[in-house]
Amino acid sequence: MTEHTMNQKRAVILLSGGLDSATVVAMAQAEGYSCYTMSFDYGQRHRAELSAAARVARDMGVVEHKVIGLNLNGIGGSALTDSSIDVPQAPSEGIPVTYVPARNTVFLSLALGWAEVLNARDIFIGVNAVDYSGYPDCRPEFVESFERMANLATKAGVEGQGFRILAPLQNLSKADIVKAGVGLGVDYSLTVSCYLADDDGRACGKCDSCRLRAEGFQAAGITDPTRYF
Repeated sequence: MTEHTMNQKRAVILLSGGLDSATVVAMAQAEGYSCYTMSFDYGQRHRAELSAAARVARDMGVVEHKVIGLNLNGIGGSALTDSSIDVPQAPSEGIPVTYVPARNTVFLSLALGWAEVLNARDIFIGVNAVDYSGYPDCRPEFVESFERMANLATKAGVEGQGFRILAPLQNLSKADIVKAGVGLGVDYSLTVSCYLADDDGRACGKCDSCRLRAEGFQAAGITDPTRYF
């Protein structure tokens, strides 16, 4: 690790391998952070996103990329972790079946633990409330309340070295996110957004995530490099 890296402010960033989280890494780097990225192998059916996360981390030159194994399909309850529940191919009302129970709470908790070990005070998450997916753990109220909890639950928080949970995409449309990422040099061909992606990272073009991504690129007037099966 170079002296420059040691002196930089550090951030832990949740990196799924999708469009949003890759953009967040670029935003954090542009703000001068030394970036540590964290992905989760949680039993998700679209495991191609883990390869995408590793590609993005390598391409963007993060300091360290960590993959944590979690068996969330042990509790199931989501089309992403339970093979008996189909991923919907059309928009649905209310909270969609692709919601994974407590996922962002679990992910942020582990990111918080790593941040405390690294002496990092800022944790970035790519949640977004504009193209709101119906997920309760993507709302600003959730991010704010987790930050309060983080400062109650940790040695660093109690000793006055407070944590911040940063969600820079919170109020951006998908088109805004794409434009911002392209401006920062993000290579979106490395990313995978599809809930039904095959092992090569090719997308279905029909699920909610594919639809939002395609609409975002279209609205931004930028060609989407997604490969479809």
